[in-house]
Amino acid sequence: MANKTIDHAFTATSLTSAASDPTFAGALSFMRRRFTKDLTGVDTAVWGIPFDAATSNRPGARFGPQAIRRASAIFDNDPQYPFNRDLFAEMATIDYGDCLLDYGNHQQTPAAIEAQASAILDGADFLLTLGGDHYVTWPLLKAHAAKHGPMALVQFDAHQDTWLDDEGRIDHGSFVARAVRAGIIDPAHSIQVGIRTHAPEDFGIRLVYGHEVEEMTAGEIAKLILDHTGSRPTYLTFDIDCLDPAFAPGTGTPVAGGPSSAKILSVLRKLGDLDIRGADVVEVAPAYDHADITAIAGATVAMYMLGLRAERIAAR
Repeated sequence: MANKTIDHAFTATSLTSAASDPTFAGALSFMRRRFTKDLTGVDTAVWGIPFDAATSNRPGARFGPQAIRRASAIFDNDPQYPFNRDLFAEMATIDYGDCLLDYGNHQQTPAAIEAQASAILDGADFLLTLGGDHYVTWPLLKAHAAKHGPMALVQFDAHQDTWLDDEGRIDHGSFVARAVRAGIIDPAHSIQVGIRTHAPEDFGIRLVYGHEVEEMTAGEIAKLILDHTGSRPTYLTFDIDCLDPAFAPGTGTPVAGGPSSAKILSVLRKLGDLDIRGADVVEVAPAYDHADITAIAGATVAMYMLGLRAERIAAR
């Protein structure tokens, strides 16, 4: 016990130190990273946005960041599968906590998210965000484009999110349409995987429907993503409802006929050549979850995103 600590999120001796908290105890930061607002020496920041006022069906994704953090405790101090490494040994990573929002002034939410994300990106090279509903990706894209310029979008989702609106609505189904119109994402090199609904406009974005995902191998899907995006800077957004409700019941707008978590994780593992400049995991709504199935899936997707970045850093 002499070399062990508890509450690593507060007692960590460095941003790359390993945790030894028991899975069932300790402060629940994401993967036990230090809770701090100090961005000195930080490569990667994990941040929560507890917002779900834009949902069109079942609310509850405001509790997503808490649920994902709690589920991430299952990732103990062993090398993380399938990366076979301590993800943080060379990637200084913190949990920046949550976005500060006024629950009574939703019209202020977009600007608040964008401003706080921009401040984080001024100090950190990479931001991984835990939602929250999918509306939060709109201000996140604006903040990332201000730093990196227009990007390709890789979106895992059951929905296209290309519904048109009047620009003033707070709606989780229109952020892609806004981003295309604003020139923030390049639709010709963007791709949506797992789509199982129809929208009135696709803006020329490559769609991979749910039945196509079922018929393709993980390698084929990953190759399609890499070929379509090329070497362009990319934002990766993962709506947990991309997965079939059997693997992610805890979400606001579940759609049957989706892929398994195993298949999509296999796809993610093969995206090492994707130039990911920012990422998010959204729409985890734990009130509809069972035995943390959805939260575990969301935490695992987020861990894979960090694993891909850790490998890129180690390869420099």
